[in-house]
Amino acid sequence: MKVVVIGAGVVGMTTAWFLAKRGHEVEVIDQESGSGLVTSYANGGQISVSQSEPWSNPGAPIKVLKWLGREDAPLLFRMRADLKQWAWGLRFLLECFPGRTKQNMLDILKLGIYSRQCLQELRSSERLEYHQVTKGILQIHTDEAEFETANLRLASLMEYGLDMSVCAPEDLLRIEPALRQSSVPIVGATYAADDESGDAHLFTRELERACVSRFDVAFTYDTKLAGFVGSGNAVSGIRLIGKDGEVATKHADAYVMATGSVTDALLRPIGLSVPIFPVKGYSLTAPVTDPSLAPTVCITDENGKVAMSRLGNFLRMAGTAELNGFDRSINDERCEGIIKRVKKLFPQGVDYGHAKKWAGLRPMTPSSVPMVGGTKFSNLYLNSGHGTLGWTLACGSGAAIADIVSGERPEVDFSFI
Repeated sequence: MKVVVIGAGVVGMTTAWFLAKRGHEVEVIDQESGSGLVTSYANGGQISVSQSEPWSNPGAPIKVLKWLGREDAPLLFRMRADLKQWAWGLRFLLECFPGRTKQNMLDILKLGIYSRQCLQELRSSERLEYHQVTKGILQIHTDEAEFETANLRLASLMEYGLDMSVCAPEDLLRIEPALRQSSVPIVGATYAADDESGDAHLFTRELERACVSRFDVAFTYDTKLAGFVGSGNAVSGIRLIGKDGEVATKHADAYVMATGSVTDALLRPIGLSVPIFPVKGYSLTAPVTDPSLAPTVCITDENGKVAMSRLGNFLRMAGTAELNGFDRSINDERCEGIIKRVKKLFPQGVDYGHAKKWAGLRPMTPSSVPMVGGTKFSNLYLNSGHGTLGWTLACGSGAAIADIVSGERPEVDFSFI
């Protein structure tokens, strides 16, 4: 079949790869000038299957209320006269019930384990290099009560196949010696040995080259999706607007939407509504000046809500979440909050003064579970809504949607739409 994938981020690129591997003729269309230039550009860098607990969990509502009005809050809900935002927020609260949280966590976990396996196989077969680090992820805690809660959650994750352990203080420093300089009192940590990190943007660009060289996948950039053509229960074509303003119609046998935060806006004109809302996150990328003092293992500061990933000669620091519509402006105060926290852990070895700031929009569903599968139109499919775990889940959801488009049952047990 001829399949058009709309969106050339890490999710769209993995979708294109697995479709092409199955023998389909694939074209990728994106409104940007190249691949991986939006949400995939400077994310946290983590392949964090160990962080499968959804944002919508029983403890979330109290935290959200506590953080209201704080500019440095890890999760900031900026109240707007936006019906979609309030509707999404209500659905988020409904997903916080324990039974929903458990089911959502299991969905994310199963897809995450499968996705990591797919990534490792793909990396090996294509010899991809993207500053990957396969030393696991440390999750450090500075609050005793939250660490105890994390240990209870750990048992559930391990029961369903996650390799994770609690670290004694001596084990913590053995895994990441650079933490010796930390001024933050770390009360405990967990370690997911199989987790990884890497540059999602570089991976996307490398995989694009592999798509072209191995499968002759076509890429069309600077082109916006303007609408759909068709009647009844199928899409017969899509209307596109090129950089020069020229309007054209493209026809294919199937279409996959890997369009992140704008998915709902693109689908509403044809009567489809999806609960995907943009949640802004920030990252800072700073040069490493002393490799022995900067972390090499990927770290998540659970209480500071900051992720740190070593990407070659740079340290990527990412965190915070802000519900503020499609605003991508940089809030310096929130960025400074991230740097201030990381400096307490690693005061030396990183040139924080030359950190490059970035903000991106995570496509979040209320449940944190991505929307992967078909729609009411027989040849229109979704692979979107991955939230903070787009890089973690990209290969697994790409492989699964390729199976679905091909009329086959995916290998992974997941609540497909």
